[in-house]
Amino acid sequence: MSKIRMQPITPEAFAPFGDVLTPREAPSKMINAGRCERHHALATVERGDGEAIISIFRSEPVSLPYDCTLLERHPLGSQAFVPLGPDPWLSIVAPDEGGRPGAPLAFLVPAGMGVNLRAGVWHGVLTPLDRAADFLVVDREGGGVNLEEVAIAPVTVEA
Repeated sequence: MSKIRMQPITPEAFAPFGDVLTPREAPSKMINAGRCERHHALATVERGDGEAIISIFRSEPVSLPYDCTLLERHPLGSQAFVPLGPDPWLSIVAPDEGGRPGAPLAFLVPAGMGVNLRAGVWHGVLTPLDRAADFLVVDREGGGVNLEEVAIAPVTVEA
């Protein structure tokens, strides 16, 4: 069994897999008579010939150390996860190596921050830490096979 350490998430470290969804240092513009910052177009929804949908996923928690044994990807569209609660969570991703997942990486995502996974990026299942959590999810609905799952040798994620 291999072990990996969680690392803090940064836009640069996560860039090969997708986008970090958090406000920028400065807003794109002010709206609502100057009362609201708009941080515009933080990510693009990849949807192929489908349509973008918005869902809420409710996930059971995990505790560390956590054994990741399943990765999945969505080849036809991106998938964004935005937590609706006050807790940090874990995003596990892996590069593609010839149609199979490569070595996983684990990112600790702080409360209030989401991610947008690019189409075809291998990733673990939703992993809130220590208590159940709801996530707003933006992804693709439409024809074609848009889910591939692969069982992997256990990878233990540690703090």
